[in-house]
Amino acid sequence: MERKLFRSGNGWVLFINSTLLELMKVNPETDMVEYVMENDTLKIKKAAPSAEPKKVKKAAAKKSSAKKTEDK
Repeated sequence: MERKLFRSGNGWVLFINSTLLELMKVNPETDMVEYVMENDTLKIKKAAPSAEPKKVKKAAAKKSSAKKTEDK
């Protein structure tokens, strides 16, 4: 399958259609994908779940509560 790349800021975007996402069992709203270059081949797969988003939420909550304390 050939796909066109589209300009996005300083980079390029490859749109993945819903059929391929279903085959990969990827929910684009909740899952991450991992890509690897091997020789001249780009491999894309569903990434393993990580705790990173939880850390980001905790850090954002700490900043928010620190700001509230400063405002008082």
